[in-house]
Amino acid sequence: MAQATEIKVRGYHLDLYGHVNNARYLEFLEEARWALVDESGGLEWFTREKLALVISRIDIRYKRPATMGDVLKIETRMVHLTEKEGIIHQRIVRADNAKLVAEADVTIAVIHAGTPGAMPLNGELGCRLQEMMNV
Repeated sequence: MAQATEIKVRGYHLDLYGHVNNARYLEFLEEARWALVDESGGLEWFTREKLALVISRIDIRYKRPATMGDVLKIETRMVHLTEKEGIIHQRIVRADNAKLVAEADVTIAVIHAGTPGAMPLNGELGCRLQEMMNV
């Protein structure tokens, strides 16, 4: 099951050709990832523990343009966890016809300001991330 976030395309999202600018898709995806963390109950915990989810890679594939007034549904789910990284799969579809607009695989790690490098994804942290697979 995936967390769903809806975004309506506004004029400031568009490029000179009247399509959503490619950089805006990254913002849409980020908004949906924040919603995933929030919906899984992890936002307060990550803040309290002074942990941050950081991106090490984004593989995005654009399939068709979105234009002014389109309502986009972003489906977000954690799909894979290893010792020090996770992969979040995201799909952007048009809400009116479910046509795929773009999809991305986002590789994340977790860092703490007081610790160098990526944190091991075990213990409570691992459980919190595992919960994102079940949202």
